[in-house]
Amino acid sequence: MAFYAILTRLSPEALARPGAIQELGAKVSEALQAQVPEARWVASYAVLGPCDYLDIIEAPNEEVAARASAVIRTLGHATTETWVLIPWERFKAIAP
Repeated sequence: MAFYAILTRLSPEALARPGAIQELGAKVSEALQAQVPEARWVASYAVLGPCDYLDIIEAPNEEVAARASAVIRTLGHATTETWVLIPWERFKAIAP
């Protein structure tokens, strides 16, 4: 299984009222479990930068990672970027 980083930037509509962020997180988590059971949500971080969140998922391939990203994008009224992550030890073994 591979690791992927999903960087998310929420639209203003997603945070239109107090408490919306907790509800959104619960909806996204539930939808990921139901719609993309092959993906495992490893970690989630708030980001103080151009993106609002960084989620780390483990998935068998990029198609599954793309489906997870689409769930986040659709439910969160957000834009996402998905990056492949290579563990440092593995990268050192394949780097020239």
